[in-house]
Amino acid sequence: MRLSLVHIRILDSARLVRETRAVRLVRKLLLVLLGLFVLLALVLWLFAEPIVLALMTPTGPFTSEVDLPAPNYADPAAWSALPEREDAGDAAPADYPSGDQRTLPVDVFYIHPTTHIGSAWNAAVGDPGLNADTDRVATRLQATAFNACCAVYAPRYRQASGLVFTHPSADGDRAADLAYQDVAAAFAHYLGTSGERPFIIAGHSQGSIHGLRLLREVIAPGELRQRLVAAYLIGGPIPLDAIDLPVCAAPEQTGCVVGWNARAPGFTPNAFELRDLPATRPGEPGAARPRICVNPITWTQGGAAPASANAGAVFLETEPPTILPGFASAECVAGTLQIAESGTAPRDLMSRILDRTLGAGNLHAIEVQMFWLDLRRNAQARSAAFLRARG
Repeated sequence: MRLSLVHIRILDSARLVRETRAVRLVRKLLLVLLGLFVLLALVLWLFAEPIVLALMTPTGPFTSEVDLPAPNYADPAAWSALPEREDAGDAAPADYPSGDQRTLPVDVFYIHPTTHIGSAWNAAVGDPGLNADTDRVATRLQATAFNACCAVYAPRYRQASGLVFTHPSADGDRAADLAYQDVAAAFAHYLGTSGERPFIIAGHSQGSIHGLRLLREVIAPGELRQRLVAAYLIGGPIPLDAIDLPVCAAPEQTGCVVGWNARAPGFTPNAFELRDLPATRPGEPGAARPRICVNPITWTQGGAAPASANAGAVFLETEPPTILPGFASAECVAGTLQIAESGTAPRDLMSRILDRTLGAGNLHAIEVQMFWLDLRRNAQARSAAFLRARG
């Protein structure tokens, strides 16, 4: 049966109406999804602090490490970075390339900050998503500052919940201790393979707290301190009198400790400010003690440096990497590194929510990146000075 031209037109019109309705439906659905996304982002932005606090609060008491197998540091998978392979520790801007990790004469043992957001007291080292995040937002952005002078060793460990360090408790102390035991085991494995090579200890935030304990309990009391080029314990509550090692007072001093906590003037601490822990306060619990502050531009404990003296911030999270000379000023004031002037850091949405959670003026999240080139050059200078003195 042959259809008339009129029938064909009617069928085409009906099909067009159906297609138009489908397109409109899809558009409405997309608009609804977009609206929900915008609403979710707005809620996260307005209520970032209580939402993140709830997400990070451990559920139930700390029990044991039964469900979290300890890392086997003889297995390369237990490391975020190793010198004998290409990994996140090798990243560098084209103008500031990494050294050959197999031949550099000094090592850096880097302890990453908290990258786990969840309700567990400790995170598993076998979580591929978490490990990818650690490689991307910690090892790649921070440990790489040392890859011009040093072969990078960066262990994975059963990191504690971030709230362990902002809301101290007995269970939190147990979770922190579990994390530290992994760090100590990783360092022992490193020592078993490194011969007599000199090393740098580097860490940020939670990593600095574990690094401090490693210095106090393993390195400073014995002969290992003779191999210590320097310790860079950044973004941690490191008291001036926490350890039997000097605070660095000159750019090429070795065997000493560097630390800073970067804040804008007028910053008001909130629920996410790091508190003193037993590992950093052998005196009375809760006693306020002056913290280490070494200026990352002058590498002294006093004085101010203008932004023009800042060698440069480096943000490896962008492609190509963002290099910003003269990014920030720096002045140590009562144990805090005050940043009176700074540029604008490239931050994605989730990073901006993190910044808002930490509080206006809290530069904790970028306090390594904003002095990345200064840190890189200083680690090279201290390593060279150490090697010259060693002969």
